[in-house]
Amino acid sequence: MFEAVEGLVAEHAELERQMADPALHSDAGRAKRVGRRYAELGAVVGTYREWQQTEEDLQAARELELDDEALELETTRAALAERLQRLLVPRDPADGKDVILEVKGGEGGEESALFAADLLRMYTRFAERKGWRVEIIDATESALGGYKSVTASVAAKGTPEPGQAPYALLKFEGGVHRVQRVPVTESQGRIHTSAAGVLVLPEAEDVDVEIHDADLRIDVFRSSGPGGQSVNTTDSAVRITHLPSGLVVSCQNEKSQLQNKEQALRILRARLLEAAQAAADAEASDARRSQIRTMDRSERVRTYTFPENRISDHRTGYKAYNLDAVMDGALDDVIGSLVDSDLAERLESVDGSRP
Repeated sequence: MFEAVEGLVAEHAELERQMADPALHSDAGRAKRVGRRYAELGAVVGTYREWQQTEEDLQAARELELDDEALELETTRAALAERLQRLLVPRDPADGKDVILEVKGGEGGEESALFAADLLRMYTRFAERKGWRVEIIDATESALGGYKSVTASVAAKGTPEPGQAPYALLKFEGGVHRVQRVPVTESQGRIHTSAAGVLVLPEAEDVDVEIHDADLRIDVFRSSGPGGQSVNTTDSAVRITHLPSGLVVSCQNEKSQLQNKEQALRILRARLLEAAQAAADAEASDARRSQIRTMDRSERVRTYTFPENRISDHRTGYKAYNLDAVMDGALDDVIGSLVDSDLAERLESVDGSRP
């Protein structure tokens, strides 16, 4: 049982040897990738060793006819075996990455823009609870202080445990989020329905996506909206067109062209990585595709009903009446229902593929 883990144990030992080599840390990108893989395998190896030790202890208890102890060890062994099986289920290869998060106002005008700002605050508070860093990359504000569009990066500090990195959790947030409430612009107290769209991209590293200067058209223009004289009166905003794909990214939040160019390239890399992954998934076999959860971003994924303090996720059927807490970042149970559903699908896929 679990014979395949022996190869992962050997890989874990080799990664440990590499991490002890000072030369590794001269390349920050490679050191991060090695550390991420080491942490991922650490959970598998640790659980496997616990399972092995419990197996030995169980045999000893049986030989000594310690029935009560043997029964307890059997329960522990079964729990460890289940955990190890879950850890061995193939994961989305992007699960260990940080995130580029985009929130855009949709139907509903000014109320939609205000809801987009509320969603960004919700994700920011959730990130703070996880110890992650949030950085606004670009934003277009509305007249009442909402966001017509806002892009932020969400990054973990250090190397998170498997399944606990920003993309592993936030990837389920992609889609259309609908809100039902009385807008601040409503004078007669009527409940309105509006929506905002959320796009979650794994942040690409330089090694993930290669971008050639010859493939880019870079235009500069004058920033618009809030930002002060230095922002609005100089050509600091940058628009990058990736000619082979036709993707267009613009950024105007920073005060210099160079800063805006760097931020726009971060977004472009993330979008190109997502496009490459989508193309690979489309060409994959049915068995491979079944292991990858895809998200239709035109899909209505969740409804926030303020008069009833209710949140409803339409994919898992999750429903709770703690919307005020959720909007303050208490997303663990909501996202947990999606993680559990996704894991169940992947486990079923793996079991179904076995002879």
